[in-house]
Amino acid sequence: VNGPVLAQKGGLVGDKVAQSYHGGEDADVCVHLLDHYRFWNEQYGMDLHPGFVGENFTLDQITEEQICVGDIVRVGTALFQVSGSRTPCANLARRIGRKDWVKLTIRENRLGFYMRVLEAGMVQPDDAWQLQERFNPDGSLPAINRCLFLDYDPVFAQRMTQMQGFADWWKEQAIERGKQREAHWTTSLKDQVSA
Repeated sequence: VNGPVLAQKGGLVGDKVAQSYHGGEDADVCVHLLDHYRFWNEQYGMDLHPGFVGENFTLDQITEEQICVGDIVRVGTALFQVSGSRTPCANLARRIGRKDWVKLTIRENRLGFYMRVLEAGMVQPDDAWQLQERFNPDGSLPAINRCLFLDYDPVFAQRMTQMQGFADWWKEQAIERGKQREAHWTTSLKDQVSA
């Protein structure tokens, strides 16, 4: 959009999720980074641009290393909390036109993330990303993704289950990943190829 839009519980007014299994109280807003788009276009010769992977916000001048689960941020007059990573799927692979998209995003650790709305408010292009509070300085998004998808660390996974603001579903996955080790669904994503 080119003007202000209301962010509220459930997401941005006028937006909706295509599949019923997406969304939820921990996924009001989907966020991606311009840093990722630059990476894909430069390293893989792609022609992706903001909004291409279906995100609501595209952030510039920040990387996922600078964002931690549980972070409370103000954008415009709305207040949000980073709740967890976005999991790439076959739908995105088809949209982008790369059968290896899921595998690439996992391997390159460039997933994007979700936020819940804590306080409704107006947001618009060029609003600043203002960090209000950080609960989990060791819980950067790439660190979370590395543990869940690439290099499971049982000590860090246990720490993840205690991270304030981290979505309960992801905490459960951290526990299950430890129980199932190589049989857990997250381990197959780094090698997945979509039809």
